[in-house]
Formats: sequence, structure tokens, C-alpha cells
Amino acid sequence: QGRLMESGGGSVQAGGSLRLSCVYPAYIHGSTYRGWFRRSVGKAREGVAVIGFGGGPLYADSVKGRFTISRDNSRNTVYLLMKSLKPEDTAMYYCAAGRAYSLADQWYQDWGQGTQVPVSS
Repeated sequence: QGRLMESGGGSVQAGGSLRLSCVYPAYIHGSTYRGWFRRSVGKAREGVAVIGFGGGPLYADSVKGRFTISRDNSRNTVYLLMKSLKPEDTAMYYCAAGRAYSLADQWYQDWGQGTQVPVSS
């Protein structure tokens, strides 16, 4: 854990936008996919969005139409653009590298330390 590094978190009002960034090592063995996950107080960690090298991204139903995941392989960076934020989006957000096109965290072996996103009403 800790080989990936997130940034961009911070306080935002409901309805606002925020873009998270995550820099990862140039080569992570066996880890084609990059995902964003989040954990709210008192809740289990949940998958938010996943992206591979090809094909479309995968989103949790709770963020579809509001969040967009993208990656820039030349910069070894994956992004999460969050729009129309809601108080229930408040969480610690983590990026991860994994080997499956899935929102289940069991498939991800490399994680960042997380970045906090509090959304106020």
C-alpha cells in the first residue's frame, strides 16, 4: 500500500465539482486496471469507477452521470472528475491498481493513502 499517490481532495459545497488525481508507478506488474474507491464513516469501502487501457469505464450506480474517470498513460495518472457533488459523496477516496475489470476491491493489490472529500450541504 502507498505506491500510488492521490491529490485534489478538499472541502466542497453540494452541487460543486472536484477533480482528483492519482499518480502511479510506471509499471505495476499484472495491474492493467485503475480504480477509484471510497470509504465513508461507518460504511464499507465501495468501488466508484474503474478504467482499463481499452473499453469503456465502469461506474457505480450512485455516481453514474456525475463522475468521470480518465487516465493519461504518458503521465502515469488517473483522474476522477466529480460533478454535482452531494453530501453523501463525503468520503476518503482511494485510487488503486488491479487486475480485473471490477468494482470489487479484492482485485486490487496496490493502493494509495487516500484523499479526503467532505461535501457540505
